[in-house]
Amino acid sequence: MQFLDDSLHPENQDKVVITVAPYGPEWMPEDFPEDIPVTMEEQVQKAVDCYNAGATVLHLHVRELDGKGSKRLSKFNELIAGVRAAVPDMIIQVGGSISFAPEDEGQAAKWLSDDTRHMLADLTPSPDQVTVAVNTTQMNIMELLYPAYLEGTSLANPALAAAYAEMTVPAGPAWLEEHLRRLQASGVQPHFQLTGIHALETLERVVRKGVYKGPLNLTWIGIGGGFDGPNPFNFFNFIHRAPDGCTLTAESLLKNVLPFNMMAMAMGLHPRCGIEDTIIDQHGNRMTSVQQIEQCVRVARELGRDIASGKEARAIYRIGVQYDSVEETLAKNGMSPNRAPNVKNLPLRAA
Repeated sequence: MQFLDDSLHPENQDKVVITVAPYGPEWMPEDFPEDIPVTMEEQVQKAVDCYNAGATVLHLHVRELDGKGSKRLSKFNELIAGVRAAVPDMIIQVGGSISFAPEDEGQAAKWLSDDTRHMLADLTPSPDQVTVAVNTTQMNIMELLYPAYLEGTSLANPALAAAYAEMTVPAGPAWLEEHLRRLQASGVQPHFQLTGIHALETLERVVRKGVYKGPLNLTWIGIGGGFDGPNPFNFFNFIHRAPDGCTLTAESLLKNVLPFNMMAMAMGLHPRCGIEDTIIDQHGNRMTSVQQIEQCVRVARELGRDIASGKEARAIYRIGVQYDSVEETLAKNGMSPNRAPNVKNLPLRAA
């Protein structure tokens, strides 16, 4: 990304698009009963509360009545429909790590040869976005979840902690290409969740080959355990390498969330918050998703940045936009063109 002398001036920055992840699938309801919704009505209301506080992107997971994360396509369809009716301007972003389990023999037969994560392209109503990982990666969320923060929570259970420590995100080249094909055919925008420079470089190659033709909405994830660690130099290196025309959101965990959100907002980028990322504030006290959004709003206003409305966030993210060619995709995302025959040195962007 390019930074000019006046790039840190708020009048030259987009309005702030706040992403909230209020469903926190790694926690059980007893870990934070005041802020973990379980019934469908509670889950819809949580989206409404977050939107009213200033969040315009909802990172969506769904729970069953027993509090566990749902793998039922029908439950996702129900929550998306409920949120769409309650807050129609909110951007619905489904967490792409979910895979579905068939609910009947018909679904079992239909999905027999498919990776069930591809069913995210078949959600009805369609979400605006699905998060997409690039490259298969270890996702050991336990690496930076210090024991003092886990005391009295479900993640203090050694068996559960061991399972989360061994998590991986499978996102190999064949899966990625097929997943992007299906999402684009369904008109669902991928939001790329990137674990470091290696993932950004692979994504650039995917774009240059024409596998993906659309806006680049990116989240840098600094959570360690196979992803970039929460080191500002990792974040700044990623920002430096990111295309000029992308949108970029910061994501970290626990007490790292606020510092990275403040850095992101100061540089004209965007924050993510919610109990999926942290259930505590900087003093170790429980902090709800709405309280985290309100904190982002206060910081943004101190920096002189306005908060995007739902409609404004859709325009910033270019929801619903796809491009016709590789060349158009590169140009719209502020990337240099592919090398043409006999072109020496670096291909220049068109004036």
